[in-house]
Amino acid sequence: MNVLVCIKRVPATGGHIALTPDAQDIDTRYLGFTISPHEECAVEEAVRLIEKHGGSSTVLTLGPEIATEQLRDAMALGIDRAVLLETDGREWDPIATADAIFAAIEKDRTAGRTYDLMLFGNESADSAGYQVGVRVAAALDLPCVTGIKALEIRDGKAAVRRQTESGWETSEVTVPAVLTVKEGINLPRYPSLPGRLKAKKKEIERSRPQWVDGGLEKVRLSLPVQAAHTVEMLGQNGDVGPQVVELFRRLRLL
Repeated sequence: MNVLVCIKRVPATGGHIALTPDAQDIDTRYLGFTISPHEECAVEEAVRLIEKHGGSSTVLTLGPEIATEQLRDAMALGIDRAVLLETDGREWDPIATADAIFAAIEKDRTAGRTYDLMLFGNESADSAGYQVGVRVAAALDLPCVTGIKALEIRDGKAAVRRQTESGWETSEVTVPAVLTVKEGINLPRYPSLPGRLKAKKKEIERSRPQWVDGGLEKVRLSLPVQAAHTVEMLGQNGDVGPQVVELFRRLRLL
């Protein structure tokens, strides 16, 4: 079995997001980067599938040179091969991103490398477009199931489950197939020190897709409205007791 996992370098989900003065980019001076939580689970799922069924795994990302950090993180977890579709740092829209990934998959197919499963995160942690995996599946004319939280390979088919408002849905698709993974399908492992050392020595394959004008155009970025917080000092120097009792009364806890 051969598995491809597509990931994206995104700002650390727990970090404080600030914008540049022109509201065109995220200020990354004090910000760490990672891959989206859904994609972390997709990487873990790929490693588990190869451990169980044998074969090889590939991780791919579209991004600048520094995105090799995330590729090496995935290889430290057990992914065998990494591919960087190198850009100049500009944000690619979902259509252009899917086209670049499709071209990379076709290039591998021409070279004799095919994939039984192509795993994506259900959506990225930054733009949350929900589009790339579906668009790649359409370009490849392959079945696609989104938002999966359980996966099992048996008899040349992928049996998957996803959770909806009305309960669990179960599907079975013939491989090759494209699946978009949601956080919770597994518990991702932490990379070991030997794994990190091996990942540092592995070669990362590179190609540079051509920038495509058109598609979505960014006007500006905006931050969500932050909830207001207030702090009330109840007392000092050991005289806080009566104020705490009064607060409990106001909250109807006494």
